[in-house]
Amino acid sequence: QVQLVESGGGSVQTGGTLRLSCAASEYPENRYCMGWFRQHPGEEREAIARIYVNGTIIYSDSVKGRFTISQDSTKKTAYLQMDSLKPEDTAIYYCAADPIFATPWGPRCRSQFGYWGQGTTVTVSS
Repeated sequence: QVQLVESGGGSVQTGGTLRLSCAASEYPENRYCMGWFRQHPGEEREAIARIYVNGTIIYSDSVKGRFTISQDSTKKTAYLQMDSLKPEDTAIYYCAADPIFATPWGPRCRSQFGYWGQGTTVTVSS
């Protein structure tokens, strides 16, 4: 069973920065597609950043230009650099991953993530 261990959440003031990390344990031979989600109180979880197997990166409009997702060369750890934080960024942040698998057409990931981190809280005060 793949476990995703998150770290880096905390409390900052408006305009501050935080960097979240997410490391996949178990199955050291695996590589992963990874993404970040967040959930505001009383709302559904929303996708905010994702790295596809070909390296394409997408962001939600709410974080584009302020947040940066990256992944280490082993594709087992993902990061979310969060700059210019706003109070509306206050949420629980979750990382997600799914193993990269080989196909005759090259490496692929499933469209849905199968593994999730435990969540880390980010609080931005005004």
